[in-house]
Amino acid sequence: MRNITRMFSMISGALLTILVLGGADAARVVAKEKNPQVGPNDPTVRLYNVLDSKYNGNLADYCVLAGVVDDPKNPGQKQQNVLRIVYRKDRAFGKLLIYVRSVGQLSPAQLKTYNPKQIYDFAETDSEKFTKTDPGPFGKPGDVYFQLAPDGGALTPVNVTPDVQARYDRLVTDYLLPSLEKGTPAVSTP
Repeated sequence: MRNITRMFSMISGALLTILVLGGADAARVVAKEKNPQVGPNDPTVRLYNVLDSKYNGNLADYCVLAGVVDDPKNPGQKQQNVLRIVYRKDRAFGKLLIYVRSVGQLSPAQLKTYNPKQIYDFAETDSEKFTKTDPGPFGKPGDVYFQLAPDGGALTPVNVTPDVQARYDRLVTDYLLPSLEKGTPAVSTP
């Protein structure tokens, strides 16, 4: 009986050792896989570089006007988009947050009177939100896109489509990068 117990212990130990070593080999193989390198012209790489070098990797409540678009609810009318970004280099998830709001098209006098932060606050409700973690095309693991629910409720996560990716790239390259590269913004709270 003692021999059977000893034999059972040895077999169990051997099986456990094989399982542990087999799992370790699998972990080493996974660890060797690398994410594909992202080129220096990637919009997020360029944006992160500007935010790290000029803003010390920390930017909150930076607002910028982002162009005039057609109002989807009122054909023939225009809306002014305004963006607010938040960036924290040290975050593991969601380093960059881009909030989009819209107001009715502004007159030249209103554009002179109000700064982008005031316009953003006046809009009251976010219509979109981009959460970006790592450089590369929008939609990688760690990226989340939120859109206003059709009933006007809260922002809800939706699938990232090629249109959403193009919109993200356009917002970054056409509005955020040019504004941030000019220097310290008038409306930024670290």
